[in-house]
Amino acid sequence: MTVTGLVTLIIIVFIVLFLLGTLLSCIVIVPQGMCYVMEYLGQYKETWQAGLHFKVPFLSRIARKISVKEQVADFPPQSVITKDNVTMKIDTVVYFKVFNSELYTYGVENPLLALENLTATTLRNIIGDLELDQTLTSRDTVNTQMKTIIDEATDAWGLKVSRVELKNIIPPEEIRNAMEKQMKAEREKRQTLLEAEAHKESSITRAQGDKEALVIRALADKEAKIAKAQAEAESIRLVYEAEAKGIEMLKQANMDANILALKKLDALKALGDGRATKIVLPTDLANSASNLTFVSEMLGTGSSEPINKAPKSTTVVVDDDDCCDVENRTNVTKELRHTTTVKMPTPPRG
Repeated sequence: MTVTGLVTLIIIVFIVLFLLGTLLSCIVIVPQGMCYVMEYLGQYKETWQAGLHFKVPFLSRIARKISVKEQVADFPPQSVITKDNVTMKIDTVVYFKVFNSELYTYGVENPLLALENLTATTLRNIIGDLELDQTLTSRDTVNTQMKTIIDEATDAWGLKVSRVELKNIIPPEEIRNAMEKQMKAEREKRQTLLEAEAHKESSITRAQGDKEALVIRALADKEAKIAKAQAEAESIRLVYEAEAKGIEMLKQANMDANILALKKLDALKALGDGRATKIVLPTDLANSASNLTFVSEMLGTGSSEPINKAPKSTTVVVDDDDCCDVENRTNVTKELRHTTTVKMPTPPRG
């Protein structure tokens, strides 16, 4: 093969490879979650979504590859000044999504930088109307206001802001020290209040327990007294029933006056046994005394002197009896008529 033929072959191979490479470069596969902004002759033509696409060689080009997934932009801390002239640093996190790739490509030169500056200026405007305490306690309010303002401003950039969060709020060192002291004092106050409340509840609970114990004890005493009274009443009832049955049995036995007199005499003997310090006299003692004239001596109530427990003799002087004063009476009969000695027993003394 001559040199001319070899050069011709090389040129042909180069042309084939060039055409093959150009053809392959015209085949574009857009992955899922991405979109490509296409330009034709330097102008926007269309947006390719995920899938297989072909472009015109040398006339069409991919202007921008854009992710259509939700993105997170974590911006560095920004210096802000509150309404009460406290300087602090706050960093924000913005969640956004591209909803219009054409506006995102041609609406602003650098969408992320523009979003960062817009977030910083919006944050300064909102925090400037709040005091320090409001800034620390109103995160939700600040987030909502920032989301509304930024979302409205970024519509022209093809961005949809779904959420804005204040990540960190960093106050100055002296403010942090004062806040720590305030927090410590607040916790000590809360601890004191909790201890006082616990002591109060404990005292109330103890008082309620003592009250319930007293009530239960009173109820127990009441029930005990009621039971005791019922038992005494039952005992008295049984005694009276027994006495009534005894009287009824005596009535059924047909006791006469002689038996009653013997019972009365036994009772008087029991009273006069010398051991009793009190003597109960029945109302019919006069009649009994007429029949039992020796009771007075037996009980020792006729004299205040101590009773002589030894047997004693009593001399009874008998006057002349006309019926026995006759001529034919013997001397012994006459002597006995004038003087009679009677030995009476003395009841024992306890």
